[in-house]
Amino acid sequence: MTRRYAVAIAGGGQLARMMHQAAIPLGIDVRLLAEGPDVSAAQVVPATTVADYHDLDVLTAFVTGADVVTFDHEHVPTRHLERLEELVAVRPGPQALRFAQDKALMRDRMTELGVDCPVYRICDTAGELAAFGDEHGWPIIAKTSRGGYDGKGVWKIDGPADAGVPLEGMKQESAGERVRIVAEEFIDFARELSAIVVRSPSGQVVAYPISETVQTDGICVETVTPAPGLDPARASALQATAIRVASELGVVGVLAVELMEARDGRIVVNELAMRPHNTGHWTIDGARTSQFENHIRAALDLPLGSPELRDEVVVMTNVLGGAEEDLTGALLHVFARDREIRVHLYGKEVKPGRKVGHVTALGTDLDDVRRRAHHAARYLMGDPDA
Repeated sequence: MTRRYAVAIAGGGQLARMMHQAAIPLGIDVRLLAEGPDVSAAQVVPATTVADYHDLDVLTAFVTGADVVTFDHEHVPTRHLERLEELVAVRPGPQALRFAQDKALMRDRMTELGVDCPVYRICDTAGELAAFGDEHGWPIIAKTSRGGYDGKGVWKIDGPADAGVPLEGMKQESAGERVRIVAEEFIDFARELSAIVVRSPSGQVVAYPISETVQTDGICVETVTPAPGLDPARASALQATAIRVASELGVVGVLAVELMEARDGRIVVNELAMRPHNTGHWTIDGARTSQFENHIRAALDLPLGSPELRDEVVVMTNVLGGAEEDLTGALLHVFARDREIRVHLYGKEVKPGRKVGHVTALGTDLDDVRRRAHHAARYLMGDPDA
């Protein structure tokens, strides 16, 4: 009988949905641990278990018989991952994943490695936050060390009078781990960048071109690849930094290094993610091998595919929930206008501001490619004048 690999994915969002999509042509079975029966990936993965990923017994039963377990998110408790390693390959493993789960640990480790980061301090009280701001200048940024995403758990603090805001109602524990506040200098950034690399257990690494990312209210709304106006030598240096971080931390699979380019030219690490990432969605249609396929390949220690671009410019624009509820019906106009546009819908109920899909456009002229991507996304969001 032909052997079939089985990949267990914890988390049922659109990232798991797209990992499943990438696994199908490779003949790889996917089993899913989902938060609910109607979440994005549960709609398309037949082998779905609906249960709580905080429950170790659930996780143990879920991974039994799989070749490897990987993740749609970074919220599975570290202590559970350590137990799962006794049963199955966990990729990325808990020793790496903890640096994506905990921003305080990440900042300390990046500093040890000599990677450029914002000036920061770990704080437990409003007084400590205020002292940091007085020392380094207002405003400052405050982040919860664990649990924040898409702009949640992040505050811009304008002065000492507001230093208590991040601590109000904040849970002191997340998945059994202590939650603290990371105070950071406010970076007057010109733009944000993303360096995505993929590393296999045997040490093979591929690096995608650096992307420029556009954020609105903490949510990525657009990526442009390659990042316009970025010196090739500097782009190579950023890729090398991401590869070094992946190697030093022992990451297996996708590592997304989110960066801020300050107006003075300095580029610093903002966040790390150890899973396929929204800033890499463009790779599905814009790269020779998508981040999702390479993540699956890395998890199984298969040779990694080419990260090269399919065209000179790739623009990915997120579709956020708007006035249009019939997204599939809206495709009539989108495809009639632009036969080359690529659309990915996530099967989510349309809610204002919610990520419900993305579109990708390729070409040789940045202005034209961006215009095409913007039109398709705006139309899917219900803008009749797009």
